[in-house]
Amino acid sequence: IGLTLLSITNCKMEKREITTQDDFPPAPVAQKIPVTFTEFSNTRVDNYYWMRDKEDPNVIEYLNLENEYTQTVMASTKDLQESIYNEILGRIKEDDQSYPTYMNGYYYYSKSEAGKQYRVFCRKKGSLDAPEEIIFDVNQMAEGHRAFRFAGYSISPDNNLAAFSFNTTGSFADNIIKVKNLNTGEYLQTNIPMASSFTWANDNKTIFYTIVDNALRPYRVYRHNIESPNKDTFIYEEKDARFNTYVYKSKTNNYIFIGSNSTYTSELQYIDANMPLQQFKIFLPRVEGVEYSVNHHKDKFFIRYKDKDNLNGVIYTAPLDGFQDRANWNTFLGHNPNVRIEGMDVSEKFLSVELRENGLNNIVVYNLIDNSSQSINFPEPVYSIYLMGNPEYQSNTIRYNYTSLNRPSTLYEYNMESQETTKLKEQEVPSGFNPDDYTVERLWAESHDGTLVPMAIVYKKGLRKNGKNPALLYSYGSYGYSSDVFFSPALYSLIDRGFVYAIAQIRGGSDLGEQWYEDGKLLNKKNTFKDFIACAQKLIDDRYTSSDRLAAMGGSAGGLLMGAVVNMRPELFQTIVAQVPFVDVINTMLDTSLPLTTQEYEEWGDPNIEEYYNYILSYSPYDNITKQDYPNILATSGLNDSQVGFHEPTKWVAKLRDYKTDNNIVLLYTNMDSGHGGATGRYDRIKETAFEFAFILDRVGIKK
Repeated sequence: IGLTLLSITNCKMEKREITTQDDFPPAPVAQKIPVTFTEFSNTRVDNYYWMRDKEDPNVIEYLNLENEYTQTVMASTKDLQESIYNEILGRIKEDDQSYPTYMNGYYYYSKSEAGKQYRVFCRKKGSLDAPEEIIFDVNQMAEGHRAFRFAGYSISPDNNLAAFSFNTTGSFADNIIKVKNLNTGEYLQTNIPMASSFTWANDNKTIFYTIVDNALRPYRVYRHNIESPNKDTFIYEEKDARFNTYVYKSKTNNYIFIGSNSTYTSELQYIDANMPLQQFKIFLPRVEGVEYSVNHHKDKFFIRYKDKDNLNGVIYTAPLDGFQDRANWNTFLGHNPNVRIEGMDVSEKFLSVELRENGLNNIVVYNLIDNSSQSINFPEPVYSIYLMGNPEYQSNTIRYNYTSLNRPSTLYEYNMESQETTKLKEQEVPSGFNPDDYTVERLWAESHDGTLVPMAIVYKKGLRKNGKNPALLYSYGSYGYSSDVFFSPALYSLIDRGFVYAIAQIRGGSDLGEQWYEDGKLLNKKNTFKDFIACAQKLIDDRYTSSDRLAAMGGSAGGLLMGAVVNMRPELFQTIVAQVPFVDVINTMLDTSLPLTTQEYEEWGDPNIEEYYNYILSYSPYDNITKQDYPNILATSGLNDSQVGFHEPTKWVAKLRDYKTDNNIVLLYTNMDSGHGGATGRYDRIKETAFEFAFILDRVGIKK
C-alpha cells in the first residue's frame, strides 16, 4: 500500500511500505467560522479563530476527535512505540541519585526509583553517613492528580523550613508557593497562588516572591511573613509591560535583589538580607539597551555589563561603597567580539567565568589573591559544558557538567587551588553504550548571505554517505538560546536504526556570540529559517541523506522554525515534528491579553508598527500556508499550555489540511492534562518521545 522505498538499515536492503492519508479514514474537518481582521489597510480572514476557547465544548470535542484520529493512524506503530519505549528505558538508570551538594551544613540530593514517575528530594546533616531526611517525595504529592509539576524549593537559613512551588495542571502559570516544616513534616498556612520566583530573608520567617498578571507576566513583588500569612505586603510593581520581574538572594546571603529584565535591558534593586523591612534601592538605573547582573563578593561587586558596544559582555569590579559612580569601576575582563561571557560564579578567593568562542564553551578560573588564571580545556571537536559553580561562598572547588553527542553527561569537580579535576558522576547507560561506536562531526553550511553556520552531527560508524540514510535535523534559534549538543539516551533509538542526527546552530541563538543572536531576531528573523534550510541542504548535498529521508524537529519557538521552513522549502523535508509550535505569530503578537506578547516585542517586533507588522506577517507560519505539497507533519500541544496556546498548532493543522495538495499525513496530538512541557511524569514523557520517534520512523518506512 502506498509508496515503496528502498532504505538501508543495518546494512540490509529491505522494502519499506509507507502509508498515506488515503490508507486511513478521513481526518477531522474543522468548522470554518470566518473572522476578519484589518490592520494597516491589510485584511486577513481567520477561519479557525474560534478554536482558542478551551471552555467551548465544541473545541474540546474537536481536540478529542483529532486525538482519536491520531491514534487510528498510529495504531500500526504500537509495537514500534513499545520497542522504542523499552529501548529508552534500558538506557536510563531507573534507580538513580544525583551527586550530593553541600550547602549550609547539609548534603542535598535527589533520587529516582524504578517504577515511580517523580523524583524524591533528600538531605543528610553534616555527613553522607548521616540518616537520610526526605524533604519532598513528589510521587506522594502527585497522587490523585493527572499532572503534577514540582517547580523547586528553597531552604530557610536555619534549615528548618522549605518553601516550594508546584502546580497540578502542567502550566507554569499556575504555580503555588507553600511552606513545609522539615522538623514536623507539617505544612504551614502559607498558600500563594500565581507565583513565580521566591527567596528567604535571613530572619527565617520572611519570603519575598513575585506573582504573574493576567498575561502571565511576573510583574509584582510581595513580602510574606509566615507568622502572619494573610497579611502580605506589596513591595514593587513592574509597570513596563516589556519587563519581567524576579527575586533572588546573593550567594553570600548578604543581599536580596529584585530584578527587572526585558530582552535587552535590565535593572536591579537591593536590600540587606538581614533587614527585610528595608526599602529597596536601585543598584543602577535602567538604561535602554543596557543589561547588567551583579555577583556579590565580601570585598566588592562583580558586574557583568552589556550594551550595544559590548555585546558579548564585560566584567567590572566595583567597591561596596560608591559602586553607583561608574568612575569607581575597574575592568576585570574586557570585551572580546569573538568571545561571549556566558556566566560567572564568585567565591571568596576565586572567580569562575564560562566563556563561549566559536560555538564552544570553556571555563577560566581567576585567582583573586594573586591575579593568576587557569583554563579548563576540552579536547573534543563538539561538546557542551555547563558551569555549576558551588553554593558555598568559601569553597575552593567548582563543579561543571560535560557532555557531547556521544559522551554521556559527566559531573566533574575542579579544585581551584590544586588545579586537579575529579570525576564525580557519569550518566549510566545500563543497557550498555560505547562512544567509539559512533562518529561525531562538525560541519559548516553556507547560508543565503554567505554566512557559515555550524552544525554538529552524530551517526553510527560504518555509515555510507550515499544519500540513502534517514536523518533528523533539530534546532531552536530564538531568544539567544544556544542549540548546544548533549547526550540523549532516547536519540540512539534513531541513530542505531541508521539515522544521522544533526543539531543546527542557527542565528537567533547565541551559539557564535551575541551578534549571532542579533542577526536572527526582529527584522533579521528570516536568517534563522534560511540558516536551517542551508543546514538541511548541506546534509543532502554531502549525501548524508536525501530530501525523501530527511526529518526535522523543533519545539515552541523551534516550532515556529518548523512552520516557517515548510512554507519556504517543503520539498526539502520528508517529515516534520513540531512540538507545541508557536505558529500563529501575528494573531498572538497583536493580542496583549495573551501570555508572552507585549514582553516579546523586543524579540519579534511590535506588530502595531507597520514595518514590524508586515515583516512578521511575511513569515508567520499560519498566515503563509499556501496550496502546495507539504511533508508529513506531527504537531503536538498541551491544553493547559501557558506559553504557546493549544489553539496555535490546532489551527495550523486544520489550515494545512485544507490547503495542502499532497497525500502525506498531518496529525495533531493534544495532551489534555498538561501544558508546555508535555507529560509531567518521567515514564509518560518517555512514552511521548517514543510516540514522536515512531511517527518519524514510520514515515521513512522503518517499521521495527
